[in-house]
Amino acid sequence: MLLWTMTKGLETRDAVLREALVQSSRVGLRGITIGSLSDSMGMSKSGLFAHFRSKEQLQLDTLGYATDSFALNVVQVALKAPRGEPRVQVLFERWLGWAGYADYAMPGGCIFATAAREFDDEPDGPVRDALVQGQLDWRDSVETIFRSGIAEGHFRDDANPREFAADLLGILLSYQFSARLLGERDAASERAGRAFERLLDSVRT
Repeated sequence: MLLWTMTKGLETRDAVLREALVQSSRVGLRGITIGSLSDSMGMSKSGLFAHFRSKEQLQLDTLGYATDSFALNVVQVALKAPRGEPRVQVLFERWLGWAGYADYAMPGGCIFATAAREFDDEPDGPVRDALVQGQLDWRDSVETIFRSGIAEGHFRDDANPREFAADLLGILLSYQFSARLLGERDAASERAGRAFERLLDSVRT
């Protein structure tokens, strides 16, 4: 009975965090509340509060859930591709899907881009710190994957992994802006693809 109760509790928590991620992709981490989640999940506020205890903890857990989802749907898929340029190609394609309209994307787009707009100029705090650390970890992952391309002889030895990671992020942010705000979904995807190819050309051997 205890095991069943613990399993049920974890399933409920997972479902709540999934809904919180969906909502926050539209309204931001600041926009999600225990009240709005309790309404959409058909749960009492007190029952939902027992899972998180505070709005800040709800934001932190939602951000952690988003990070896990991103790792599963983008990073882990890319790491299954051959090292070097093929892996970078898959990384770009999966990241584009996450920011856009893939079946694993959120309805409001990339939650990390949304959260960055919310917290970029805020003073340090648990949520901002977690967001910053997550993005630094992600940048490190992009740089590591890019370095595998240097090691495989696909990219120049003097190519700068950090600059590549920054340029790649710029392409993805531009895509989300054009696709979602301006409604240029197909054109934005084509522009992103061309920009990515130019970026690869600039670092290929």
